[in-house]
Amino acid sequence: MLLKKRILLGITGSISAYKTFDLVRKLKTEGAKTRVILTKGAQVFVTPLPFEVFTHHRVYTDIFKFSPDYPIIHIDLAKWADILVISPATAHILAKLSQGIADDLLTNIVLAFNKPILLCPSMSEGMYKKNIVQENIKRLKQLGLYIMTPTVGRLASYKVGTGRLPEVDDIIEVIKSFFMPKDLSGYRILVTAGPTKEPIDPIRFLSNYSSGRMGFSLAKIAQFRGAEVTLISGPTNLKPPYGVSFIEVEKAEEMREAVMDQFEKVDAVIMAAAVADFRPLYSGKKIKKQKEPILHLEEAPDILKELGKKKKSQILVGFSAETGDVFPEASRKLSEKCLDLIVANDTTLPGAGFSVPTNKVTLIDKNGVREEWALMSKEKVAMRLCDRMGELLRHRDAHT
Repeated sequence: MLLKKRILLGITGSISAYKTFDLVRKLKTEGAKTRVILTKGAQVFVTPLPFEVFTHHRVYTDIFKFSPDYPIIHIDLAKWADILVISPATAHILAKLSQGIADDLLTNIVLAFNKPILLCPSMSEGMYKKNIVQENIKRLKQLGLYIMTPTVGRLASYKVGTGRLPEVDDIIEVIKSFFMPKDLSGYRILVTAGPTKEPIDPIRFLSNYSSGRMGFSLAKIAQFRGAEVTLISGPTNLKPPYGVSFIEVEKAEEMREAVMDQFEKVDAVIMAAAVADFRPLYSGKKIKKQKEPILHLEEAPDILKELGKKKKSQILVGFSAETGDVFPEASRKLSEKCLDLIVANDTTLPGAGFSVPTNKVTLIDKNGVREEWALMSKEKVAMRLCDRMGELLRHRDAHT
């Protein structure tokens, strides 16, 4: 996604500047071409040499220092880059940029730059919450700059609070989003993911092997492409994508309640969660061993079927994990649950089951048209599925 993309990284004077070594290294791993600018403050915390090793290119520090590569350095670097990332962005740089001050190489480049600018703030909680800093952030957003929200954690003062530099992986994911089409902009999409856990007694539960990767990938890609995304997930080990509203649930009934609460607010629902079909009758005490133990089950709520009955103009996409021929059962679900599209996969095929990073799926639309996709990463499946989602939403809009 970042292969051969040209990223200009401005580093300012914060203790978190050391984290940009990892940022530059990971950008290189992604195939990006990176150039680095160090402000005078940044050079107190980091030196040019490690960045020159990672980028195989000189580091820029002075607007008045001649470079044969870039004779008019601030103009030429601005032309070269596809995106300007300032990380860490201190309160000082936010204040200067909000007032249009250009007194060094980095601030001159900002004024000459007419492509996306991403700011990654890092400072103490007290500084971040100061009215003047928040006003500067608000103004910069109004001017079209994108500003990430700092994370909560242990700061340089050893206190826990808001102000930590966003995680490097999150910064990279946001950078990727700038190179995505924004064809889902203006749409609100609800995605479900992961398994549910249905308790048997205080010690045991019924669940399944779903990892949540497919749903998390869908939420991330939809958000990249401009949608306002809510992700409702059962228990997983995955980190929610940056910028996505996240709701965590455990039981099928909890997922049902969360989905129904959001349904009227969204344009589309992608039910990628592996919700339990059956749940045990709960025992308040541990069930002891018996000669012939019997587990009493009842039907869990069929969330998709309920959505199909309630939907007005929403687009509904379901998933069907099967063993063997997926077409008969997926077609039945598509019809019975009033879906617009169903994504089916045979979990017995190599690389197409749970807990793997790939999938091989068959799509069936409400007209019975069937598409079989080759084995690919779940992220690529998510990309192509978001293509279809965009088509369905635009078709809906054109006919309403």
